[in-house]
Amino acid sequence: MAGWMWIFIGFLSVQRGLELVIAKQNERWMLQQGAVERGQRHYKLFIAVHILFFIALIAETSWRNDQAMTLNLVLFTLFIIVQLLRVWCITALGRFWNTKIIVLPGVSLIQKGPYKYVKHPNYIVVALEFIIIPLLFGAYYTAFLFPMLHFLLLKVRIPQEERALTTAK
Repeated sequence: MAGWMWIFIGFLSVQRGLELVIAKQNERWMLQQGAVERGQRHYKLFIAVHILFFIALIAETSWRNDQAMTLNLVLFTLFIIVQLLRVWCITALGRFWNTKIIVLPGVSLIQKGPYKYVKHPNYIVVALEFIIIPLLFGAYYTAFLFPMLHFLLLKVRIPQEERALTTAK
């Protein structure tokens, strides 16, 4: 694997780790305010898919053993745009952003930032990442498989999230 790829994977790992820290802080705060968690059973599948994504990415890239691969600037630019969308999603929800389904009864849905235009923008961001990141590495199997797994998880997640948000009003 080319050196820039390891730096890229390191960046993604640190980013995801920081997001989990933010999510845990937000979870604690919300639970202290009386929030309720829903959809716990499928959450482990989300964690598994995200971990397997990194494993598949590294495995497929190592299997190809393309030491001379160059950075595709178009895909990298798309990646940067998607990361800006990710940050926009997180900052728009503020303390309500989380990786779990946690709702605070009596609080209105956030309708600012990307949530003003799209109901679940963070899921779109993840879907785009599951395509763009592997394509940056030339990991075509990973780019094909993980968006499909993400879609299958969302078929469970979104209805549960919608129910939780509707009953929290």
